[in-house]
Amino acid sequence: MSDSAAARLSKEDQQIRENVEEVARYDASGRRPVLLSFYIGLAWLLVGTFFGDVASFKFNFPDWWSHWDWLTFGRVRPAHLNAMIYGWASTSMFGVSLWMMPRLLRTPLRWANLASAGILVWTVGVVVGVVLMLAGVTDGLEWLEMDRYLADPLLVLGAGLVGASIWRTLMDRQVKHLYVSVWYVAASYLWFPVIFTVGNLPFYRGVESAAVNWFYAHNALGLWLTTVNLGVIYYLIPKIVGRPIYSYWLSLVGFWALAFFYALNGMHHLVGGPLPQWMITTSITASIMMFIPVLAVGVNQHMTVVGRFGAMRYSPTLTFIVLAAMSYTAVSLQGIMTALVEVNRVSHFTQWTIAHSHVGVYMFVTFALFGALYYILPRLIGREWPSAQLIRLHFWLVAVGMVVYVVGLSIGGVIQGLDMLDPAKSFQTSVEATIPWLWVRSASAVVLTLGHLVFLYHTYLMVMRRGPELEAPPFYAVKPILIDEPAPAALREGGRP
Repeated sequence: MSDSAAARLSKEDQQIRENVEEVARYDASGRRPVLLSFYIGLAWLLVGTFFGDVASFKFNFPDWWSHWDWLTFGRVRPAHLNAMIYGWASTSMFGVSLWMMPRLLRTPLRWANLASAGILVWTVGVVVGVVLMLAGVTDGLEWLEMDRYLADPLLVLGAGLVGASIWRTLMDRQVKHLYVSVWYVAASYLWFPVIFTVGNLPFYRGVESAAVNWFYAHNALGLWLTTVNLGVIYYLIPKIVGRPIYSYWLSLVGFWALAFFYALNGMHHLVGGPLPQWMITTSITASIMMFIPVLAVGVNQHMTVVGRFGAMRYSPTLTFIVLAAMSYTAVSLQGIMTALVEVNRVSHFTQWTIAHSHVGVYMFVTFALFGALYYILPRLIGREWPSAQLIRLHFWLVAVGMVVYVVGLSIGGVIQGLDMLDPAKSFQTSVEATIPWLWVRSASAVVLTLGHLVFLYHTYLMVMRRGPELEAPPFYAVKPILIDEPAPAALREGGRP
């Protein structure tokens, strides 16, 4: 690199550096809605965990609590799904978005009170939807079970108010260049109200309804949960390892390829169904094309961390975020494979699908949110996490619990699928083959519950200022093992968050 180029990079680097006071001002501007969303999200994590445990043990003890209508499997299972997707994950994503955007745009959060109102309206909508679900009032569509007239309008309004705050901040930004996390987060708040409204329109019947259902359900994962959390990962990895992302060009390839191909993916859930073949074929083709954004994101994030994996010993945030990034690549490649007809024929309608969805919603989305909360909460509360032991315990409980869960249900799902395809075996045989793996599922669910309780207890200690007051982060004394490699020349491409 010539001296003039180095001098130019140094000048640009100085221009994009932030000072502590400036960052503190951005954090303070959104402190109230961010903390509100995190506290509500954690409450939903507890509620969703309870319903998930009950639903899992229903497979082992079918008559357990069956005399209470509201605790029957048909009501508890969608209550678990909605509490985790719309209660825990989405509400926490509001907080992460509202905290991250002012930093990236170098602008205090605009319309913070409107964002708080949106979070409360959203929460009322989810409460109404889940309570009605437990009472037996549901629209009966996967991921769209909440009542479309009483609950869903509140969700659209709530997300719209939070999105208005984010977009108002974006319009008043003090930077010219938009980091890739801004693209992901800002687009999410346009996509979600559209796909959620389209999915809930009451016009569809029969096959049309099934097609629109999976258009929404798949896009809720790909254009809402995925996009916000990829934005979080793209922000926190460079921040913690202290280097820019490997390639800003690759990050934009990943964003636009996801936006272009993902919307067509949902129909691969209806392979073998009574839909026109061109719809299924188009969906499978689009699913295969997802190789482009998945590899672009995977390569980019891996190359950013390579040589700095030793920092995971020092940072619980990086540990969760890196595992989330790896899980995104894994679940996406798994999804592409599952879209193929021959694979789908074995895996569909089996426990494999449950394992696959938990790799996405838990090992990718929830791990990313755990990592974000470990990073953000001390900065907003002004206190370090009180216990390194509780962080370790939380990590190992949820990591081991989820690995056992996914491996067990994946094996059970393949056995179940092969049995169902064997004309010499009865359907009952295929069901009985899953029984050992359903016990594995329930045992791992208990482990995950313990992990959640540890995390909630630790958060309570920090927020209520109980436990030891640490002057430095819990793992400050741990020396990160870093391989000293020259950072990529991504500064020229604007790759620093």
